[in-house]
Parts: sequence; C-alpha cells; structure tokens
Amino acid sequence: MFERLKEMFTADVGLDLGTSNTLVYVKDHGIVLNEPSIVAINQKTGRVVAIGADASHMIGRTPAHVAAIRPLENGVVSNFELTEEMLAHFLKKAGQAVDKQFFRPRVVVGVPSGITNVERRAVRDAVRNAGAREVHIIEEPMSAALGVRLPVHDPVGSMVIDLGGGTTDIAVLSLGGIVKSRNLHVAGEKLNQDIIAYIRDEFKILLGEKTAEEVKVAIGSVSKAAPAAEATIRGRDLITGLPREVIITDVDIREAVSSSISILVDAIKEVLETTPPEVISDIMHRGIILTGAGAQIRGLKELLEDELEIPIQIVPDPQTAMIRGTAVVLEDLPRYRELLIDNEDDVPPRQ
Repeated sequence: MFERLKEMFTADVGLDLGTSNTLVYVKDHGIVLNEPSIVAINQKTGRVVAIGADASHMIGRTPAHVAAIRPLENGVVSNFELTEEMLAHFLKKAGQAVDKQFFRPRVVVGVPSGITNVERRAVRDAVRNAGAREVHIIEEPMSAALGVRLPVHDPVGSMVIDLGGGTTDIAVLSLGGIVKSRNLHVAGEKLNQDIIAYIRDEFKILLGEKTAEEVKVAIGSVSKAAPAAEATIRGRDLITGLPREVIITDVDIREAVSSSISILVDAIKEVLETTPPEVISDIMHRGIILTGAGAQIRGLKELLEDELEIPIQIVPDPQTAMIRGTAVVLEDLPRYRELLIDNEDDVPPRQ
C-alpha cells in the first residue's frame, strides 16, 4: 500500500504547453497525451463545456453563447483560470492513460525564451494550481536541444530553431546556456491568418481557421523547388454571402505566407550576425537544427539553406522534440538543474 502511494506521489511529468497543442509526458510511459490547447466555455453560465480535442471540434460550429477559446497566446498564459482548468483536465487524462491517479506530481514545463518574470510566474502558478507539488521551468529551445541529444553542456556552439504554433524560438546554445536568442510571433497560427487574409483578398472567400490549417498542411510550401500541388477549399463568398468553392495551388500559399517567412529569415540572420565568431564556426560545421511542427512545412529546409548558406537539419518527429527534452531532464534532474530558469523544489501545499 505504501509503495503504491509513493508511486502516485513521485510521478514525474513533462509538459509542452503550446499555443496550439499541449503534450504530456509521463516518466516510464512516454508521451501519453497530445491535444489542442482549446477550452469551450458557455458564456451564459461561465461553465466549461469541453476541453482539448472535444473543444477543437467545436471551433466555428458553436452557438452564439458558446465560445472556443485558446487560453494560451504566443506561448504564454492569457487566461489564467482557463489554463489552470485545462491543465488539471490534461493531467487527470494523462493519469488515466497510464492507469494512475496523479497526486501532486513533479512537473517540468517548457516556456518560450525571453518571456518576462510575470509571464513565467503565471505559467508556474497555473501548473501548481492544476495539481503539481513541484514545478521546474526550462526554455523551449534548450529543451528541444536536449530532446534531439545536442551536446548542450560542451564548449561547442549549436543553433536550434523551434517553430511552434504561437511562437518561433531562435537560439544559439553553448556550455549549458543560451548565447543569443530571439522569440518571434511568426509561427503556425500566424501563417494560418496569412492564408485566411490572402484568400479573402484574392478570392473574396472567408475561410475558417481549421480549413486554413488543413490547406497549409496539405499543399503549403515556401520554396519554388517544392512539387506543385493544389486543393479545393470551401468557404463563404463575401459578395453573395453564399457557399462557394475554389481550387488553390501551392503558389497561392507561398505568396500568402511570403511576408511572414521573410520576417523569420531576417530574424535568423540577425541572431547569426550577433553571435560570436567561434560559435558561428561551430554552427557552420554542425548545421542548424529545425524542430517544432512548423519544421515540416515543405521547402523550408531548402529556402533556409539558400538564404543562410548553412546546412539545415530537420530532426525526426520534430513536434515532440521539446517534450522529449523534458523527459531527459526528468531522468536526471540534478545534472540538468543548471539548465532550468526557474526552480521551485518545495512548493507549499494549497490551502
């Protein structure tokens, strides 16, 4: 009985708290949950209707009094209460997936680089209030580097570009720290908005967020070298107000996102321009690592190689690189403690 209670109490959990998706890792069980970071709430009663995948299905299909809300914006907490409720739900669901009842687990959670102390504290308090007894925070590019087994402790320069849903983290790492970094709000959600705006302006059709995401995944590309592709989209004609469908191509998507991709490339160049020469030499030799769901956009690798003249490597399963990094930390917390930016070893219990 005591061993069972001890196992429940010492549960170790990794969290990738993303704008688009939240992933949960449980030590000795792997990644057990990957669901959209969305909460559906009844605005008349203030009660939560659905969370995660169930809430995602409601986007664009809810009655007027039900709103599907993303409680995280640009990788940080924008609605504290809903984030807390969402995390509590995900932790409970993760416990059910591994046949455990988590009792105040130890949690390692990733946050974008360069966030403020207030934003970091909001993340820590939300995780703690969701049920954690101990919260450790690590910057996402560092966690992604650990997840792909880069030698972050060595005197060798590495560069990681983590393209997520709400933010893109560009970071140069060496000797267990971040040498230079830049956090952009140009990421998956911004590209979706670019596509919606382009289709509205060019075809006079209004698309929903889910349709824009599906089109981006299906035929999106950022390089002319990518194979030609096309897709049929359906939306509301802004002139007649009636349903209408048109065929769009990869050229349309490329033009839609070109401005945002240019901002991304310029930001990478700015980070490289301020990086010490010895570290630049290492990066040129070792290449740049792409992680995050956005790394899978067709033609991105080729475009960056042409613009930067540095080898680009897309890691296997790039979307889970960051959560795999939290798993590495949990395997040997004392060794990686210096990489954490916010340690809270002894959190007092809630009253």
